[in-house]
Amino acid sequence: MLSQGSPVRWSAPEGRWTEPDLHLFPQDGHRYEILDGSLHVTPPPDSRHDSLVEAVVTTLRSAAPPGWWVCARLGIELGTSNLVPDVTVLRPHSSGAIWVDPADVALVVEIEADETRRYDRLLKPAVYAAAGIPAYWRVEAGPALQAYRLTDDVYQAVEPVSADGQARLDSPYPVRVSPALWR
Repeated sequence: MLSQGSPVRWSAPEGRWTEPDLHLFPQDGHRYEILDGSLHVTPPPDSRHDSLVEAVVTTLRSAAPPGWWVCARLGIELGTSNLVPDVTVLRPHSSGAIWVDPADVALVVEIEADETRRYDRLLKPAVYAAAGIPAYWRVEAGPALQAYRLTDDVYQAVEPVSADGQARLDSPYPVRVSPALWR
């Protein structure tokens, strides 16, 4: 029997990790994701990261047409992967499931951190693109925004928006972005 101060003990599954395995982990601020059946854990984000997530959510919600949903940290089930973007925009009439179907997703946004830079630039976009998610945004230090549109199953850069710049983007719906306001 474990005392209250003892760590929870668990064992890794035989073979691939799956979505039910994610329920083994505590709600401790770490992000637990599965990429092609392998577990990936990132440390809890700092307050600056959380502030950027909220600022992006606010920007997207203020421009969202009726019926669109903008969610922070909503999981997406992508075959053998279960990823949790920082921000997810769902199309109207989406299922509302705990792990959403990529067909319901119009945009995913990742807020880059030192601990997630390669993951956010290389691995996650490749999985999102393979799942057919039409738009991907990456918020970089500054903050600055790099927007991508899915073209022939790969993301193509649309328009970088510098830390002091402004832009009108058309995906997932018309929205004005000003990263300087996200500071």
